[in-house]
Amino acid sequence: MKKPNFLFIMADQLAAPALAPYGDKNVISPAINALAEEGVVFENAYCNFPICGPSRASMHAGRLPFSIGMHDNASEFMASIPTFAHYLRDLNYRVELSGKMHFVGPDQYHGYHTRHTTEIYPANFAWTVDWSKGREFRPTNLTMAPVIESGSCIRTLQMDYDDEVAYNGTQAIYDLARQKTDQPWMLTVSFTHPHSPFVISDEFWDLYKHEDIPLPTVPPIAVEAMDHLSRNLHYCQGRHEFTVTDEHRRNAKHAYYGMISYIDRKIGALRDALTNCGMADDTVIIFAADHGEMMGERGMWYKQHFFEWAAHVPLIFHAPSRWSPSRVTENCSLIDIMPTLLDLANDKPFVEYVDSIDGKSLVNALHNDTSSLNDIAISEFAADGSTGPSRMVKKANLKYMDLEGEESLLFDLKTDPHELKNLIAEPDYAESAAELASICEADWSRKEIYETIYTNQRRRLKVHQATGGDQTYVNIVRLNDGQRYIRNDSAADTKARARLPYVEGAKPDKKS
Repeated sequence: MKKPNFLFIMADQLAAPALAPYGDKNVISPAINALAEEGVVFENAYCNFPICGPSRASMHAGRLPFSIGMHDNASEFMASIPTFAHYLRDLNYRVELSGKMHFVGPDQYHGYHTRHTTEIYPANFAWTVDWSKGREFRPTNLTMAPVIESGSCIRTLQMDYDDEVAYNGTQAIYDLARQKTDQPWMLTVSFTHPHSPFVISDEFWDLYKHEDIPLPTVPPIAVEAMDHLSRNLHYCQGRHEFTVTDEHRRNAKHAYYGMISYIDRKIGALRDALTNCGMADDTVIIFAADHGEMMGERGMWYKQHFFEWAAHVPLIFHAPSRWSPSRVTENCSLIDIMPTLLDLANDKPFVEYVDSIDGKSLVNALHNDTSSLNDIAISEFAADGSTGPSRMVKKANLKYMDLEGEESLLFDLKTDPHELKNLIAEPDYAESAAELASICEADWSRKEIYETIYTNQRRRLKVHQATGGDQTYVNIVRLNDGQRYIRNDSAADTKARARLPYVEGAKPDKKS
């Protein structure tokens, strides 16, 4: 067969448990459902870092985040690290990007020939984490305000951005179809929805009956009963300063469903463009998200943890002309996308890597042969809410978490899908706990990684303090892109206040 084209569609902060192919029958997402019904669904795919920037960089490099210096949303993705875009260009692919990728630093392309839009978030060191404050957690820009402000609207800043992403992505398909060569292409279309704040236009809000929106399955957990990282996040996100009611939770989930339906319609339009151009049969569609969203489960919001709603992501490969629909139960992760793309583009196992990679090709699994999968996913964390590095290992049904060396958790998701019973001290699980701890500790030294991250934070904070955020490094497509969307120290939740009609920002109801 001819070399396939690739259409890689990314969502932002989309939890696999919120989608119909992964069990949620409330959400309205016919385009995503069709991809799953016609494609290969990886039921247990995980992000390698439950926050945007490091997750996306590691996915592009096929390597775990800490190994490439990705520690938080202001970590510089070094230009010297080869990505799947570089390798695909070497295989004569045209590689283009429309939308968010949260690359930080002077290189805003990382192998892509062109970017059709600007970034929605800062590309400099504005959001660097600061461990020098120790355990003195002050609420960050990301508080409970976006949850309390959730609801419907006429327009949001995020819709401004994703309408731009979708238009340019669809136009890129038509432009690629006009090529006078047989050069294969890869197009990444990356949306910012359904990232918080949880606000969507009336058109998509009204798809759902408010009274039918389910509340979180697991209620809030008392602070004294939380694990170490959850407790850190509780204070980092200012949950002790805001009162979040059931109506707030239902509003947030209602909007979250609406936001999913919004990007689902855009996914359908991208597929229509492929069909209209006669390229549908020659194009492999990959659908994934960079991480999940806790959506009120356990009283938690956003990501920044290894629980299922934060770390379990959708991953679907769609190419009915190449393989039959199926579902893969073995664990995998986003770093497996790179070797899978290169094997498909090369039509045989790709071996010309400059550096050893951590990802494993999923090509055999696409053909219903999972014997080569190791059934292991690893995720790392050192961003907002952390005071040290953490790691997760998932093997088969067991998930092990080493939380900053302060606490270890072990869950059996087969018997405990909501991760409520910590089995780390259970004699029957002692052997499994030791095995997963050994995998977790095999290729890192906590002390060395801590010192590396801490030193890197000091450097970035000094640069940002001295420059005030100039250079911004933002990818400029339109003349005023340096001022559009979220720049420098702008708070992420200002996206909610940049909506129509204007909504007064929620204020803390108590101070700690």
